[in-house]
Amino acid sequence: MNTGQLTDPTVKAAVEALQKGDRQAWAALFEPGARLYDDGNERSLETFTREALGHERFKSIDHVENNGLDLTGAFHSDHWGEFRTYFRFHLSTKGKITRLDIGQA
Repeated sequence: MNTGQLTDPTVKAAVEALQKGDRQAWAALFEPGARLYDDGNERSLETFTREALGHERFKSIDHVENNGLDLTGAFHSDHWGEFRTYFRFHLSTKGKITRLDIGQA
């Protein structure tokens, strides 16, 4: 999958880590205490990282908005199948992820 349309370096690194299933690279992009919301419900970022990385990935990214922080695309989950999803990243002034909202688009 091409990540060339991702313009924010933190978002690009996060998506590339997700695609590779690289838990260590993924976790390093988040601020301590970062929050994850899945379809509007708060969820443990640590649990998501453990369960999703290596088992979930984008098949394509169809839309990138909000200065590169919001993306929507076709997604594959070994557990849930295939569906359209969104990821919305919120970054600190240091460029680390403070909040990630994900869900079905």
